[in-house]
Amino acid sequence: MAGDALERAVLEREPDDRLRILDAEGRVVAPDLEPDLEAGTLRSMYRDMRFSRRFDERMISLQRQGRLGTYASLAGQEGSQIGSTYALADDDMLSFQYREHGAVVSRDLPWEYLLYWMGHEDGNAALAEIDVFPLNISIGGHLPHAVGWSWAAKLNGDERVGVVHFGDGATSEGDFHEAMNFAGVFDTPTVFFCNNNQWAISIARENQTASATIAQKADAYGFTGVQVDGMDPLACYVVTRAAREKALASDGDRLRPTLIEAVQYRYGAHTTADDPSAYRDEAEVERWRERDPIDRFETYLRNRGVLDDERIETIETEIEATLEDLVDRAESAESDPRDLFEHTYDEPTPRLEAQREALEALRERHGDDELLDYE
Repeated sequence: MAGDALERAVLEREPDDRLRILDAEGRVVAPDLEPDLEAGTLRSMYRDMRFSRRFDERMISLQRQGRLGTYASLAGQEGSQIGSTYALADDDMLSFQYREHGAVVSRDLPWEYLLYWMGHEDGNAALAEIDVFPLNISIGGHLPHAVGWSWAAKLNGDERVGVVHFGDGATSEGDFHEAMNFAGVFDTPTVFFCNNNQWAISIARENQTASATIAQKADAYGFTGVQVDGMDPLACYVVTRAAREKALASDGDRLRPTLIEAVQYRYGAHTTADDPSAYRDEAEVERWRERDPIDRFETYLRNRGVLDDERIETIETEIEATLEDLVDRAESAESDPRDLFEHTYDEPTPRLEAQREALEALRERHGDDELLDYE
């Protein structure tokens, strides 16, 4: 299936008709939608999913050791992040909340990315080199920016798409509605990718909205909404690819934007500052683990002869070496406390100047080593 027929099969479905290609056991249940991807691409997707899970474990370990700041875990969401990003062109603009580390991994995660989580803003600057907007902490605040970029691309005749990742909690924010409305009115080439992981910190999905699905919210703004199994990387790839092609279509009779609701689950805490045992049942977590995106994708690849034990061992060895290098480089980076005062205001305020002078006095008295001792 190709072209318009694929787009109709993928996007022209009821919001509660969840698109799935692989079942929980890794079996193909929608062969007509299965993407024709090369073996190398499939192995690369698997590698990035495994890397993302291991990256997550390593970052949490570093945080527990006091070597990293508060961190947001992605475990369980690798399928949506890697599957959707592989469907994009390398120069499509990617905007994300703070949990989509896998999307950045798919763009050859720069080592500087770790600096952000260690408290250095330079870690955000490196993302510009791979067409990724700076990491966003405010809930939903990046959605209008992503739509604005998409609108500019359209006005400039730029054949690029803006893809914006956000969580289900962001759909309760005004920025979500403003961005969706603007995208519909001005027909922007925007793909809204909602990572519905069932919990906005401690608020369950059913307490976020009275809508039966998040995907159906697109109807209010006049464009397409589709729900996909977020723990199925192939389904996420296919739906994002179809949404991208639609975003670039020149047919004025159909709106370019698409809202994708990727239904999935976060295994861990909202962040390392959260205790999920206070608001959810561990049995619920285990039920979702039975749909693990990495396990089902690995089964699919083994059945196709794309993956075997030897290749997996090679991938694991490479992942550990890459992670070790990333951490070593990030922890070797030097800091200057005076950077705290840069880029806060265009012109420093009297209070900021007083704080800068106070820091300089401390540096003269104690030296940089004592000021930067976080151990």
